[in-house]
Amino acid sequence: MNEQKARSKAIIRTSIVGIVTNLFLVAFKALVGVLSSSISVILDAINNLTDAVSSIVTIVGTSLANRKPDKKHPLGHGRIEYLTALVVAAIIIFAGIQSGIQAIKKIFDPGEVEYSIISLVIIAVVVKIVLGTYVKNQGKKHNSAALEGSGKDALFDAIISTSVLICAILNFITGIRLEAYVGIIISIFIVKAGIEMMLETLDFILGKRADADLTRQIKEVICRSEQVKGAYDLIITNYGPNKNYASVHIELPDTMTVEEVDVLTREIEKNVYCETGVILTGVGVYAFNTKDNEAAKIRNRVSAIVMENDWALQMHGFFVNTQEKTMRFDVVLSFDIPQQKGLEILHGKLSAEFPEYEFNIVADLDITD
Repeated sequence: MNEQKARSKAIIRTSIVGIVTNLFLVAFKALVGVLSSSISVILDAINNLTDAVSSIVTIVGTSLANRKPDKKHPLGHGRIEYLTALVVAAIIIFAGIQSGIQAIKKIFDPGEVEYSIISLVIIAVVVKIVLGTYVKNQGKKHNSAALEGSGKDALFDAIISTSVLICAILNFITGIRLEAYVGIIISIFIVKAGIEMMLETLDFILGKRADADLTRQIKEVICRSEQVKGAYDLIITNYGPNKNYASVHIELPDTMTVEEVDVLTREIEKNVYCETGVILTGVGVYAFNTKDNEAAKIRNRVSAIVMENDWALQMHGFFVNTQEKTMRFDVVLSFDIPQQKGLEILHGKLSAEFPEYEFNIVADLDITD
């Protein structure tokens, strides 16, 4: 809990730095843009204003996301940060569209432009580079997509500001007017950045594939116990940055007692949380044949039949009862084949090989790497 509070404070502190810096740049660029009648400088100022507004929204979202769980939201309010990111993305897209409209108007009605020495030096490229690097690093350090995105945006602003400065210098020396066209290019990149941010945030809200490194780390912690023959069906549900809940199935020898399983699963839950920060909300169990020598031969043959199909990615949870002539196992199917069709093919092949057996095959989705 203390780590979460420290993270929220760091995000808010970084956002405040971004607000102050961007408001300074807004005032500075807007003044010079109006005095010099430069649309590209004014658009650059508008871009800085959206950055400041985005930082304000980030602060509000972070504060709301850090609220304690309640009866209506027992798993907390962490996903508010993703909704915040959507709002920020919408602001960026709107600003980009408006900027593009103004730039197009300026092509047909350019007006008079008189650049002074001040208008050539106010493009604060260095300021945006320093700010962008700082915000981006803080975003990575505290796992904040909003901050990291703002940092990247600030670094990109430095490139945009450089192009605006070049236009100003070119107009000052040759009289060639390019700022309206540069303004259109700026607006396109602003809209593009907003759309990319929105799509990335929607991935989190819809539920995307879990991070491969995290799933691998969790399985390694679980399989560290000697009794565990394998960890499968790991599902990680995200309720905000650094707020992950998960469930998993583990394969255990069929000789273990319920008491032994209880002690083991509690130990696994503790180790996973301490080493990864992920809360295991459920640990299911598959039985592993140890009492029947024939079971190993049958398992190997079944595995060979199943895995000869390209769309069968993994087989696990296998258990055979040679007395009652039953088999059960799970198979992970790729998205290249409908589940029902895959199961029908496997039933057909296995029934031909083991006609006296009854099969219970469960199809699992390919949800983790």
